Formats: sequence, structure tokens, C-alpha cells
Amino acid sequence: MYSGATVFSQLMQQLPWWRFQTFVDRYQGDYKVKTFRCAEHFRVMAFAQLTYRESLRDIEACLRAMEPKLYHMGIHSTVSRNNLSNANENRDWRIYAEFAQVLIQQARELYVDDSTFPDLDATVYALDSSTIDLCMTLFPWAHFRRTKSAVKMHTLLNLCGNIPEYILITEANVHDVNVLDHIIPLPGAYYVMDRAYLDFERLHSLHSLKAYFVTRAKKNFQFQRRYSHPTDRATGIICDQTVMLTGFYPKQRYPEALRRIKYRDPEGRVLVFLTNDFSLPALTIAELYKARWQIELFFKWIKQHLRIKAFFGTSANAVKTQIWIAVCVYLLIAITKKRLKIEQSLYTILQILSVSVFEKMPLLQAFQDGECTMNESDFCNQLQLFD
Repeated sequence: MYSGATVFSQLMQQLPWWRFQTFVDRYQGDYKVKTFRCAEHFRVMAFAQLTYRESLRDIEACLRAMEPKLYHMGIHSTVSRNNLSNANENRDWRIYAEFAQVLIQQARELYVDDSTFPDLDATVYALDSSTIDLCMTLFPWAHFRRTKSAVKMHTLLNLCGNIPEYILITEANVHDVNVLDHIIPLPGAYYVMDRAYLDFERLHSLHSLKAYFVTRAKKNFQFQRRYSHPTDRATGIICDQTVMLTGFYPKQRYPEALRRIKYRDPEGRVLVFLTNDFSLPALTIAELYKARWQIELFFKWIKQHLRIKAFFGTSANAVKTQIWIAVCVYLLIAITKKRLKIEQSLYTILQILSVSVFEKMPLLQAFQDGECTMNESDFCNQLQLFD
């Protein structure tokens, strides 16, 4: 019989805790803290994410019911609503944000061969944002509209493994395009964005730094065609053109040529793409933009399966802390999947962990397929509704 560490403890062992302590010391997270240090705070919040806890009272009740096992889970202090509330309010959110960057680096190295475009020798990023609604009465600092508060999660997703490489949390009234001022472009990489990021001055900055972008044109896009490249309409490509901007301000902000591709998708929708890459086939450009949908799936995944819509605190620090720890949990699951060579999806892994965190078994054993078969004789006493 296995008598070692719990599943939760083994999962936490996947994390580089010495790096975590570096950030705790940098931001004095444990300064004058005698009990419930930052490492314990992280473990408790990660437990809440993994097991779908809904409130501080929920977390407290669940962990106190398992109090004999908490010490071996790395939680040496009493878990109370007061301790959790104070930690969420006072522990600097940058501790968890910088720790997430360490996990991002580890995940990126593990997923380096999982490219969506194996024939493309370049990194492909998808850039987008998602709004997280908040109650205006409880979160007045995140004012969005007259009767609504919200924060916005700007994310740069590496499509090689769907790893979020950059996240910026702002108030919801900050326009999406402003995040381009915070990103340091990687030369040779592709940045795929929707029309919200169509700012020619910022796009020209990407072009000047030898990065490529793929975005969509707006309906009032003004241009002058310089050259039309041959196309195969059977692939959905209607036209492939080299164009120059003609608007007074746009042509000053982007004085060089652009590539305009008009594409009809299998559903009959006509999409117009703009890019500064003239070497890739037009159909590949369309496929690059189609892959942008991965970031929409990422937002959907973390909103449905992690706790970033119901918050355990009302301050800006508490909200950012919870979001960043949720990102750390997502990355931890992705890292564990790759290190242990688990075949199941991230969703399945999370579901298994949610019901087995207190079990004492080897971590890999928890994900082994167990075929559950039902014999027809099990239902022999079932009455028939219809003859």
C-alpha cells in the first residue's frame, strides 16, 4: 500500500520553490509575517483553483475538515477566512506575477516542439483580451460603465502549446491597442491580431523591429493597389495584392507597402487580411489568422474551469493575485502533463486532480486509464417504460 505524499503535495513539488522565495524576498512578502507565509498562501489558493472552491468560507471549511493532512501538503498554519482575506489584500500580487513568468519559461521549453505550424520556422503569437465582469458596488476602483465594473486581461498567447507568454491586467476601459506599447517584439515572429489592434503607427513599429503581423482590415480601409499576385480561387483566395495606404494620417504612420489578401472561408464569409509578410503563400496567411481562435479557447478554458470570475477579495491587489495564481495553476497543469507524458487533455487532468488531491498515490497513477464497464445484468431490475 502506498503511504507516501498526497497527490497535491506531489503536484506542488513540480514547482521551483527556491525561485518563488526569491520573489517573496524581493517584494518583502513575508516581512513581519509569523504565520501563513506566501508559500502557504499560494498553496491554499492553488487548492481553491484545483477543487473549485467558491468562497473563503468554502476554502476554510474544506481544509479544516482535512486538517490532519494539511501539514504534509505544505500548509503549516491555521487556514481561516481572516488569514486568507489579509493575505489577498496585503501580499504583493507581483510575487505571483513574476513566479508565473518562471513557469512560462519552463512550459515554453517543454512545448517547443508542439508547433501549430511545423513547416513555419518562426514563433506564432495570438494577441487578444478578455473582459472579466465585476460588481460595481464591491469593486468601485474598476469603473467601466455607468452601472458596471470590470477588468481586462490582455494576453499574448504562444500558439506553440498555447502558453500565455505575456499578461497585462488593466481596467476594462483601457483600449486593446495600448497593450502593443508594452510588448517587446521578437524579430521574425508572427503576431496575429483582430481589428481592435489596427493602429498603423504601432504596426509600423512592429515592422521596424523585423516582426511580422497578421490582422484584419476595417470596412473603411483606404488603399491604392500597386500589384496583384496570381491566386487560385479554388483555395478560397479571391485576391492577393500589394497596396499603399492613401489616407492622410495612415500613410504618414505607415509609409511602406502592405499586403492585402481577400479570402472566402468555407462558410462563405469574406475576410480581408493585412500583413507585412510578402513571402508566405496567401493561404498560409489565412491559416495563421484562423489559428488566432486558440486564444479565444484559452480565455474560455480558464473562465470555465478556473476561479477568475468570482473573487475572494475586493481590492485590486486581491483580484490580480487571484488571476495570477490561476494562471500559475494553468501552467502547472500544462507542465505536469508534459513532464509525466500524460495523454489526457488539460481539462481531464484538472477534473482528476479536483477529486484526488488528498489521495495518497503516485501522481502518475492518478491519470492511468481505468476502464469502467457496466454489465447488462446490473440493470435487470429496471422497469421498462415502453413495451
